[in-house]
Amino acid sequence: MTTGHDTAAASPAKGGAAPGRSSGEGPVTEQERRRRSRLSRRWQRDVRWSPYAFVSPFFLLFLAFGLFPLIYTGWASLHQVELTAPTDMKWVGLRNYTRIFDDDFYWNAAQNTLTIGIISTVPQLLMAMGIAHILNYKLRASTFYRVVMLAPYATSIAAASLVFVLLFGRDYGMINWALGTVGIDSVDWQNDTWASQIAVSTIVIWRWTGYNALIYLAAMQAIPQDLYESAALDGASRWQQFFHVTLPSLRPTILFTVVVSTIGASQLFGEPLLFDANKGASGGPEHQFQTLGLYLYEQGWVNQHLGRASAIAWTMFLILIVIGIVNYVISRRLRASS
Repeated sequence: MTTGHDTAAASPAKGGAAPGRSSGEGPVTEQERRRRSRLSRRWQRDVRWSPYAFVSPFFLLFLAFGLFPLIYTGWASLHQVELTAPTDMKWVGLRNYTRIFDDDFYWNAAQNTLTIGIISTVPQLLMAMGIAHILNYKLRASTFYRVVMLAPYATSIAAASLVFVLLFGRDYGMINWALGTVGIDSVDWQNDTWASQIAVSTIVIWRWTGYNALIYLAAMQAIPQDLYESAALDGASRWQQFFHVTLPSLRPTILFTVVVSTIGASQLFGEPLLFDANKGASGGPEHQFQTLGLYLYEQGWVNQHLGRASAIAWTMFLILIVIGIVNYVISRRLRASS
């Protein structure tokens, strides 16, 4: 009489066949073994090379619209080439660089870029920090306020600049009307040096404050609540918690926003271009708010000197490299100190 164990031993269980051979399958032929070997090699190649195929569109687009224009611009900066004949190049070496460094308009544009960058970046980040600190509390309709913060960023540069041109109008602008109600004379915002730079900076502040506020808000919400509870138990007030808990925890984020805002300020173009009453690239009648971006555009597309414009573009690129190096050094020191 056979038991259940004998039956189980006599007949193999379902699915218990040896690997690579199904139940009832005969010996594997040489042709089948070769087919399986080809499939195995194909699968290995697929696993190895598929990730590169998935990311290749980005690199192809970067080569076509990023790296190639950068290299070609560097090559064109060493030649005398005009917009009317872009293929007719004459080798001049570093003359375009020495020429722009001796150009007073270049240094004027560089100074204006620095001034507008400081006037727009410092108040912008301070306001963004304050707004983020307020939104970090539990408020009703907090989602609505966050959407409102992003509305200026989503607005077109052209639309925003044209609205601010009307606001800063000399004769009928709302800003001068408000100043007149408190006894202050009208300001010629588009022709005065400091007034025009403040007006252009106001456009930048309006567009980017909400964007940076949301970045700060996201970083604040990542701070552990235990730190605030410990500070509260030690008797720290709200302001003390902000200065001794929030700000130290936000140092990497603050550094990131400072670097990004600095890069954006060095490439400022649309706001000063549209703020000009004559809609030209001179940055006002006396070049009082002409930035490096406007100067590059003026040399390349107004004066049609592509070689000189390429040299200006590469000087701006080198400035960005310096900013990146400074960011790297400061980041390393912050990580070491923490």
